[in-house]
Amino acid sequence: MKLIKTRRIVVTAAVILASYILQCTVFPALAISNIKPNLMLIVTASFGFMRGPREGMFVGFASGLLIDIQYGDMIGFYALIYLAAGFINGLFEQMYFDEDIKLPLFLIAGSDFIYGVVIYFLMFLLRSDFQFLYYLNRIIIPEAIYTIVITLAVYPLLLFINRRLEAEEKRSASKFV
Repeated sequence: MKLIKTRRIVVTAAVILASYILQCTVFPALAISNIKPNLMLIVTASFGFMRGPREGMFVGFASGLLIDIQYGDMIGFYALIYLAAGFINGLFEQMYFDEDIKLPLFLIAGSDFIYGVVIYFLMFLLRSDFQFLYYLNRIIIPEAIYTIVITLAVYPLLLFINRRLEAEEKRSASKFV
């Protein structure tokens, strides 16, 4: 049983690290008008609604901490935002079904929109930058749309990984019963 938990932790860490590397290296080259999709938010939200609030918080904190180390002015700012996103998406675990892609798309779009608004309020509004509509039209909405487009490609891979891990956990649990 401990081996299965360790395997899940290692696979989750590998997914977080791979998406972090992709977001820092490949996605800047895919930027359209300086708008990049938020792959770390896709991973955080996906693990949240697939596995629950606890794992969503863990993945969100780890993802946010990596972003803080790379881009942040202070350690913990993005970690707290991603942690909250993972927790909130984890609350939808009971409503989540593997076959239905509408809920994941809606949750990821909502998470990205709220992420953009929170970043605006905490990073720009507090510095007396009152151009919310400009920021909304030029950054928040285009990033949410671009993130949804990337979600259509990334989500099936995350779903496949989650299904494989759950299948191994069920096989392992049936051996002990």
